[in-house]
Amino acid sequence: MNRQVLSLALATSLAAGFGVAASDQATAQDMEKCYGVSLAGQNDCAAGPGTTCSGTSTVDYQGNAWTLVPAGTCEEMELPGDRMGSLKELDRDLPS
Repeated sequence: MNRQVLSLALATSLAAGFGVAASDQATAQDMEKCYGVSLAGQNDCAAGPGTTCSGTSTVDYQGNAWTLVPAGTCEEMELPGDRMGSLKELDRDLPS
């Protein structure tokens, strides 16, 4: 009897774990890298010289630093100074 309870508990735990993993994967697939939209120090990772990874951008809206945003929203974001987000690395607002 104890073996059955243990087996059921293990199976339930595994099923719950797979459900969370599938949910995380679906969420990651609904996101895209958007260049030039993050504030200084708030980027998710690097795209070129001047950044190394998360939180290392030094300029607001740095064109070679990206942030994950919901898919389909990057190029529609309203930013100051007529800037636009981009799905590709930008040559604007780079550190000196």
